[in-house]
Amino acid sequence: MSGNKNIKSLSKRKVELKAISEWVAAGEKVLDLGCGRGILLDELSRQKKIYGVGVDSDFEKIARAIKRGVNVYHGDILDMLSAFGDDSFDWIVCSRTLPELENAREVVMEALRVGRRVAVGFVNHAYWRNRLSYALRGERVLNEVFASKWDDSRPMNPICVNSFKEFCQNNDIRILRTHFLRGDWETPCRFAPNLLAGYAIFEISREK
Repeated sequence: MSGNKNIKSLSKRKVELKAISEWVAAGEKVLDLGCGRGILLDELSRQKKIYGVGVDSDFEKIARAIKRGVNVYHGDILDMLSAFGDDSFDWIVCSRTLPELENAREVVMEALRVGRRVAVGFVNHAYWRNRLSYALRGERVLNEVFASKWDDSRPMNPICVNSFKEFCQNNDIRILRTHFLRGDWETPCRFAPNLLAGYAIFEISREK
């Protein structure tokens, strides 16, 4: 079972990498919040020759990132961000990290201070299969989007496409680009993303 989960996780990382690598230019500076094993930064370094830095609270994952040759720090994300001045990075990546944070709003606002652009990726909790499962069975669906039961997953503060858009509007944040994927995390979703998208990636920046 663990092997299957790792394969799914790697597959999802590749999908995110494909989308984000199209946005990040060669040689740019990238800070990955919740970098995990450093897969994203490692691939961006190979493909785009970026200068990458990662931060994560999981020491085991940090150790694996170091083995990849990625520059990483073990510690709190907000503490890490506070150590940098304004516009220290061209990009800050926050991939599947926000739902696990107690201070998500602070992290986003600090990321927008430290980075010129921020890429935020998250599982869309309003995905239609999830809604249907709650309505018919009274519990979360298990599929490609929600692959783990509650007792085998980390704490989650659910986000959906519309609620993130509202958050941006209420906090004077510009949405520059979006990339929505269906429940297989591969097929582009071009219609009704709050209902039909399994995964969402936003490029955001401060209002000028």
